[in-house]
Amino acid sequence: MSSGAVPGIPGQVLPFPGRAGGQVGFQRDELQRILDLYGRMVAAGQWRDYAMDFDKHAATFAAFRRTSERPQARVEKRPALRAKQGMWTLFGEHGQVLKRGHELAGVLAPMERRLMKSVGDS
Repeated sequence: MSSGAVPGIPGQVLPFPGRAGGQVGFQRDELQRILDLYGRMVAAGQWRDYAMDFDKHAATFAAFRRTSERPQARVEKRPALRAKQGMWTLFGEHGQVLKRGHELAGVLAPMERRLMKSVGDS
């Protein structure tokens, strides 16, 4: 094991050291969609920084205009709400719920519309 290989099955995804198993995370396609929107918002001058948090109840992506401020938008994936109002929630800058749903694309729609308005105003 001198090559730095991790014991176990090759290609196996392991939790970060010190993290309890069972934490909620984003799937690759979900994160790709979120980061795509983030990149376009950065290019439009709307966002400058982001943060992610993962725990046993939810995975959160927060986007900031400035690092020192509260997030302008926060996307939360909470699988326990899957059968109720949907596991996806978009929160606004003041913590208000902007959109809930079962599909990520629908929940991100208000931010997509904001992007279209800001690009159209340029």
